[in-house]
Amino acid sequence: MASALAASTLPNAIEAKATNPTEQLLADRSVSDYAGNNAPEIVKTAVLQDIAQRTNLGISTLRIVKAEKITWPDGCLGLKGNGICSKPLVPGWQVVVAGNRQMWVYRTDEAGTLAILDEESSQVASAMMARVQSLTQQSSSRTTMQRRTVTLQQRSTQTSAMSVASRQSVAVKSKKPGFTLAILQPSGNFSEVISRISVKTKRGKGYAKERFLGDYKYKMKHKAKFVKGLKAGDRVVVRLYDLQNRFLGYSEFECLSANTMVNLILSANPTGYKVIRTVYGLDTDFDGRIDAGATTYDYFTQVSGQRVSFLSSSREVQVSQFQVQGLSAVAASSVYPTSFTQSEFALVRQSMSVTNSNLAEALQATPGSLVQVTEVNDDGSSTYDISQLMMDYREVGVARNLKVKFSDVYSDHWAKDFIAELAALEIIEGFPDGSFRPDEQLTRAQFAAMISQAFDRVKVRGAMSFKDVSTAFWAYNAIREAYQMGFLRTYGSQFNPDQALSRLEVLLGFAQGLNYSVTGSTETILAAYSDAAMIRTDVRSAIAALTERGIVVNYPHVQTLNAEKVATRAEVCALLYKALVSTGEVTDISSRYTVEGKDAEYKKIDDDDDDDDDDTKIRRRNCNQGIGNGAEGCDPGKSRPHGGSNDEGGRTPGRR
Repeated sequence: MASALAASTLPNAIEAKATNPTEQLLADRSVSDYAGNNAPEIVKTAVLQDIAQRTNLGISTLRIVKAEKITWPDGCLGLKGNGICSKPLVPGWQVVVAGNRQMWVYRTDEAGTLAILDEESSQVASAMMARVQSLTQQSSSRTTMQRRTVTLQQRSTQTSAMSVASRQSVAVKSKKPGFTLAILQPSGNFSEVISRISVKTKRGKGYAKERFLGDYKYKMKHKAKFVKGLKAGDRVVVRLYDLQNRFLGYSEFECLSANTMVNLILSANPTGYKVIRTVYGLDTDFDGRIDAGATTYDYFTQVSGQRVSFLSSSREVQVSQFQVQGLSAVAASSVYPTSFTQSEFALVRQSMSVTNSNLAEALQATPGSLVQVTEVNDDGSSTYDISQLMMDYREVGVARNLKVKFSDVYSDHWAKDFIAELAALEIIEGFPDGSFRPDEQLTRAQFAAMISQAFDRVKVRGAMSFKDVSTAFWAYNAIREAYQMGFLRTYGSQFNPDQALSRLEVLLGFAQGLNYSVTGSTETILAAYSDAAMIRTDVRSAIAALTERGIVVNYPHVQTLNAEKVATRAEVCALLYKALVSTGEVTDISSRYTVEGKDAEYKKIDDDDDDDDDDTKIRRRNCNQGIGNGAEGCDPGKSRPHGGSNDEGGRTPGRR
């Protein structure tokens, strides 16, 4: 049975086993060889019954092709968006089921009382199944020998799809999430609309504040691709306007594990009947159509004034206006992703405001008044880099209460983009006087606050009480969380919260907390540093592991590690951002101070284009500005802990 730590790093282990998908596809074994049907009957029954209820298929038409014991990292079985995950470790099963044209991947507990559909893995598995079946059909006219080969492919179709499904988030890395957006109007005479696009980035169990990505003028039926900068689970928001800037409608969809084809369908009279049909699903081959066999999400949103409702059915909709050739007929019941229906951030049957005073300046402005409207090409060639759009629109594109430009971080500051992006992600913020103080030292307590706000990882050790950290200390919960996630070393029963950190301590914190180990030659990788001989023997492999993943940033001399130097706030921001890049949480920022390891194996992870305030937290005024410096004329010992670093909700110390 996999350990909790193994579960948290499962994609790496699986990736090593499944490096050649072609070999998996043509494997000379039948599905039954992989069935592994050693799961308890109660588990198998729970899964099959859930599928039958979802699809109206008979249980006799379903087949379990794999059942594997897994220890899940939490009570949500490792799936985000399923509410509060209370239990730390849950033994259970991963069960893969095949039908004639679709596959399902489930996660269950040990007794089958909890069975959750893993939607991302199911979509990837079904898409693979459909592609192989398509190849099989195309080969049906070949010679007898070829027919035997096709038969072999048919037998291995489910095996291949099951193998893809079991790789889980590896598929997200190899096929980067993005989306292709089309605007349609089957009935009516609209020729063009303006699409205002924004994103709510998935952060831990919640979402970052909405971020503006641009205004785009679309002709009906035309498409544009949006690539890079997104991950599965992010939510994309689209507001539609006519050319007189009248608000027509609102939709929101969830990014899937690979490219997503999104169709927004207008009514015959959008200015009067403000209903939008949203139809989307995986489009892994970028042909502008939802993949055969992939799950298709299909639902309606209706705007009244400045509020939008996500409808649970089409019963009150004039469905004849929304039928589109090539898309499925409108069903009676809407089909939403799970996070839209069951999580804390569910939208179905909800009515919410489409605007508020804290929205980004660009999201409140009339289209074209603050940011130029971009015209989508007629030939379908328009492709936009989301990561670049975030940078371009950063100053007007983030929530008004988020400060991303600081008085002492100049336009040519070497760490400007790292600092600004972390501020936009609500991981850090500056001081009340508008400064960031990039050259000041960082304490262990402040580093813990940054870590607890940036990462949401499995706890690998129990909480510890430190003699020098009282429960009233502003960073008490941040220190506890960072320690439990494995990021910080301790000194017996002392934590030394006010002690400054060296660059080496910061680097070792990331290597330990992210569980990174070197894969190449340590000495070859460390040859990138002019002071390699000064790196201690006991930490050389850890530094090499971070170097080959592109995490190490050295300023002002890129070849000098300077491990024992006290780390500045700017340096820690750069290292933290690069650490987030290595986990797939954010898009890379290029810097001439990033060390290029001799073994660049891990840099390929983010090179694949693939034509690829948390509002619920209580924000309280406190004295701990600037990632919790505990100064500015107040007593940090009496400050209440808050931010992403505690159980009460709130903000990282220093949030206004």
